Amino acid sequence: MNNKLYGKLIFELSHPGRKGYSMPENKFGNYTLPAEMKRSKDAMLPECDELTVVRHYTNLSGNNFGVNNGFYPLGSCTMKYNPSINEEMAAADAFTALHPQQPENTCQGALEVYYNLQKSLAAITGLEEFTLNPFAGAHGELTGLMIIRAWHESRGDHKRVKVIIPDSAHGTNPASAAVCGLEIVEVKSTAEGIVDVNDLRGLLDDTVAAMMMTNPNTLGLFEKEIPEIAKLVHECGGLMYYDGANLNPMLGVCRPGDMGFDVMHINLHKTFSTPHGGGGPGCGPVGVRKGMEHLLPCPKVVKEGDTYKVQTQGEGDIHVGAYLGNFGVAVKAYSYILSLGKENIKMAGPLATLNANYIKERLKDVYDLPIASICKHEFVFNGLKDKSTGVTTMDVAKRLLDYGFHAPTIYFPLLFHEAMMIEPTETESKETIDEFINIMRIIAQEAKDNPELVKTAPHNTPIGRVDDVLAAKQPVLRYKG
Repeated sequence: MNNKLYGKLIFELSHPGRKGYSMPENKFGNYTLPAEMKRSKDAMLPECDELTVVRHYTNLSGNNFGVNNGFYPLGSCTMKYNPSINEEMAAADAFTALHPQQPENTCQGALEVYYNLQKSLAAITGLEEFTLNPFAGAHGELTGLMIIRAWHESRGDHKRVKVIIPDSAHGTNPASAAVCGLEIVEVKSTAEGIVDVNDLRGLLDDTVAAMMMTNPNTLGLFEKEIPEIAKLVHECGGLMYYDGANLNPMLGVCRPGDMGFDVMHINLHKTFSTPHGGGGPGCGPVGVRKGMEHLLPCPKVVKEGDTYKVQTQGEGDIHVGAYLGNFGVAVKAYSYILSLGKENIKMAGPLATLNANYIKERLKDVYDLPIASICKHEFVFNGLKDKSTGVTTMDVAKRLLDYGFHAPTIYFPLLFHEAMMIEPTETESKETIDEFINIMRIIAQEAKDNPELVKTAPHNTPIGRVDDVLAAKQPVLRYKG
């Protein structure tokens, strides 16, 4: 767009005296505010007419990229499409008009949704019972680790203060363990990208509280040694924790509870389609195996006969919030599960795996594939195969913007210097995936024929390449006229 007004800040469009809204007539009289509540000078606010404001924010919204706009292949984030029916259900008046403190007999429908979602998640994962209270994945991790710590302490086993975490893990794993007051012990990966069982054996003793694992792991690889790992950890008295960030490709294939995991969290805002990104909203339910249900935090929804009740006190003393988590996200996830049904939800995992392997195989001749084995829902390239061009993963990511695609996750995991993590999810069509593959191949050829074109990308966006370090360290958060 060449319009000179497009791209300006709302403050730059301001003109003294312009009004976009007229306040209604004052019917309440005039009251004097205390001096300490008054400003020393007027707030610096933009003065614009309504049409200017509408056009400004409408044009600005066009700069936002979301899964509703185009392909969003962020690895380890599962940016799958959120069906409109989910939003319609969550926006229903019967749900949005509720108050968390109203009597139970007036919100039986909402409590039934909670209860059924808890049971659905238990069936899908092979665990006994879930709490929906945590507000995000990391919040779920912390809750799960608190449950594990409480489990050991309830048995008088106070010396278990270590959590074993693979070197390929998401950064939230060690962060959550540290916040929980536990000591982090790193276990190495093999050359094939999975946990090194021999390295693990040397780390196990009676101070180990748990081992945290993501399966498939952050490289998109299925941890095939889990039966042996679970056996070893359980034999030393530790528990197995499943980070559910990558649960998506497991749907319909296998269940964490059947693998030997004792506690896990699920990212509803990833695996079950609810919106993910921009800091929320999120929901990180935590599930436990049979025998640990009493440690789940309250409040929780229970069923007595045909009536649903909120249990506010339990045997456990873990508290993660006064209410029952993020209700809107829970409604969307339950809508997604009901829409797919028991039969079709089994297709999600295999289709996500098929899409990821299809992209990997179609691009591995031009992009460096450090681990060539079959992946699950995501995989990692180590930049371009031809390193002589000097074109980096960052350059490829920026160039993708010129072609209307969001970039994949880059420079993570840290195991590879030029990591490029791609996750297509099961919701993308073959036509979309083929177009992404085609553009990735075009960029690889551009890197050979005209590397400066790629190194200086993007060229077709409202803002070119910014100084990421400066933007992070010295962000400009206020307008200074």
